[in-house]
Amino acid sequence: QVQLVESGGGLVQPGGALRLSCAGSRSIFSINVMGWYRQAPGKQRELVASITRSGSTNYVDSVKGRFTISRDNAKNTVYLQMNTLKPEDTAVYYCNTYPYDRSYWGQGTQVTVSS
Repeated sequence: QVQLVESGGGLVQPGGALRLSCAGSRSIFSINVMGWYRQAPGKQRELVASITRSGSTNYVDSVKGRFTISRDNAKNTVYLQMNTLKPEDTAVYYCNTYPYDRSYWGQGTQVTVSS
């Protein structure tokens, strides 16, 4: 059962921008903190940003000032605006609740930052 679907990834040059989207069911979004995670090749999955239902946000230090997480509760969607992208941002990006629920992992969306 697919519950979260990520989209918006792609290939972008260093310094570029992308906006990721994640749509899901009302049951997931209605009561949960939502987060964006990423997994680079050979590395563990890490939490990049999180947002409460009321809009309070947190970011990992490496993306502060460059990424912005937001959510539209009416659309059951969470977004990740990524600016000034760096090659080290290359990863598969996933959304999930925070803390994550193993059953919610989707396919993710690939972000590749390369010239």
